[in-house]
Amino acid sequence: MASGKGIRAGKAFVELGVDDRIAKGLRAAEKRLKAFGAGVRSLGTQLAALGGAVITPLLGAAKVFAGAGDTLDKMAGRTGVSVEALSELGFAAEQSGADLETLEAGLRKMQRSINDAAEGMQTAVDALAALGLSVQTLQNLTPEQQFKLIADRLSKIEDPTTRAALVMELLGKSGTRLLPMLKDGAAGIEALQQQARDLGLTISTQSAKDAALLTDTLNILWRTLKQAAFTIGAALAPMLIDLAKRATRVVVVVTNWLTQNKALIVTVLKVAAAVTAVGVGLIAAGTLISGIGAVFGWLASVVTGIGAAFGAIGTALAAMLSPIGLVITAAVALGSALLVVSGAGADALTWLGEQFGRLRDTVYKVMGGIADALAAGDITLAAQILWLSLKLAWQQGVAALNKAWLEAKRFFLSTAYGMWYGALAAAEIVFHALEVAWIETTAFLSKTWTSFTSGFQKAWNTAINWTTKRLLELWGLFDETLDVEAAKQMADDDLSSLNAEIDRQRDAALQAREAQRQAERDRAKGIHEGTLEQIGRKDQDAQRQLDQETDARARETQRQLEDARKALDDAVAEARRKREAADKEGGGPRRTPGDPLAGLDDLLNGVGNLLAQKISVTGTFNPLVAAGLGGGDAVERTARATEETARHTKRLAETAGRLTFA
Repeated sequence: MASGKGIRAGKAFVELGVDDRIAKGLRAAEKRLKAFGAGVRSLGTQLAALGGAVITPLLGAAKVFAGAGDTLDKMAGRTGVSVEALSELGFAAEQSGADLETLEAGLRKMQRSINDAAEGMQTAVDALAALGLSVQTLQNLTPEQQFKLIADRLSKIEDPTTRAALVMELLGKSGTRLLPMLKDGAAGIEALQQQARDLGLTISTQSAKDAALLTDTLNILWRTLKQAAFTIGAALAPMLIDLAKRATRVVVVVTNWLTQNKALIVTVLKVAAAVTAVGVGLIAAGTLISGIGAVFGWLASVVTGIGAAFGAIGTALAAMLSPIGLVITAAVALGSALLVVSGAGADALTWLGEQFGRLRDTVYKVMGGIADALAAGDITLAAQILWLSLKLAWQQGVAALNKAWLEAKRFFLSTAYGMWYGALAAAEIVFHALEVAWIETTAFLSKTWTSFTSGFQKAWNTAINWTTKRLLELWGLFDETLDVEAAKQMADDDLSSLNAEIDRQRDAALQAREAQRQAERDRAKGIHEGTLEQIGRKDQDAQRQLDQETDARARETQRQLEDARKALDDAVAEARRKREAADKEGGGPRRTPGDPLAGLDDLLNGVGNLLAQKISVTGTFNPLVAAGLGGGDAVERTARATEETARHTKRLAETAGRLTFA
């Protein structure tokens, strides 16, 4: 039977699978829709490009047609030359290095010269006479025929200076550009005209009129559009004037507000500076944290070195287990500590004396306890006293290192807490300032928008009222029964009521927005103060917890040190008690009261002799010894004590090789 967990797991698997399939289906649909949309967009882009490629040249052709045809039509009206002739003569002029405008200027100057000659102006008469022409001959010809006849006569003049002078007199200064066109006379001009007709370059009068009509129509359209825009501008002018005045008032209000709230601008600058400072602080904090990481790496290396040193110390423990070795080791350690910590001079000597005094007391106490244990025949207790003395020395070193580490840790963590919560407080101040600026900005924009929309509605109503009155006036022209003035007065009354309602709604909206702004400011202030208070409380809690943890660890280290010291004192006291009990029983090794080290050499020599005797009879049978086994005199007790001493000495040596520090 499936368990509840299995059912829930299966349900979750099914739901996950369904959700996954739905998500995949939605993603696939999204991809297809995006691909379809991209295809449609690409097709639309291509069609638009194709349409633009077709429309652009067509519109360009229409523009060229309208421009060229209108020019020829207007020029034909100014010169009296037909459009067909002008288009052909224009081609001839362009082929000869001139243009249509130069040709028109020459034709108009030619007509003025002929008219001057008809009025009796001597220079014009003389110029025509030089060509063998008279006014009567030219007046019966069309302008095109006049131009060709003059060109034909000019082409027959051999002297280029005279020809150029006559051209300037009859065709004007620009006529000199027409000399290449006139050099072959009428025949050359007609040949170029025929070439234009063969190429289909002749423009008909109707085409020119159509082009002129198109140009005029487009011009009328453009003027109508400009007039419509002008009319719209005239209709909007009162509203825009009112809007401009309102905008001016708003700008004045804003300027006055900025003048009265210069501190806000300074606050914005301070906020920006604070943001920059926070960024710099975070950069510094990151650098500091990286540095602390490097320090921790260095400490790891130091700890590794210390571990290696402890390994070397472990190999040297056999030499340190003897009392003399303990004294030498302690002296070396104190000397190293002296070189690192104390300094030099009288203070160093005083400190050294105090340390050696403490060392002497400790060594005396330890050696006295060991001597008492050996005197009592309890070598296990002697080894225990030795081990407890080493443990006490180790615990003292650990306590000193632990104290230094805890203080360093307290310093670094306290600094980190201060930086972190200080950064949080600075960030909160910055965010609060930005929030206040946002509230003020949105309130200002909202009020401005409300005033703008109200003004726009009033302007729109004014425009509608103006249009309504114009329509009423127009209607009154066709309907004499309509009281135009009364109808206009009704429209004005409606406008006044509408504008009054708009003003009322605007004032209500502004008051509501002001109340909302004040409420948002109060809310933001409350949140800001609460957040700062919470940050400060968390900082204090973190500092308090750090102090409590550090003090607790220090007390624990001190307790362990006191426990080690108490254990040593208890062991020494136990050795003294056993020694006193052994003294009361009599026999065995004795220790002279007084200096605990006084009989140490004799005691060790005696123990060595007894060990030698014990080793010498190993594996043999001594009837004298066997006979004495049942006795209970002092010799028997000495023998038992010797055997016990040898056994515990061996155990102590084996134990010394396995000693580890915890």
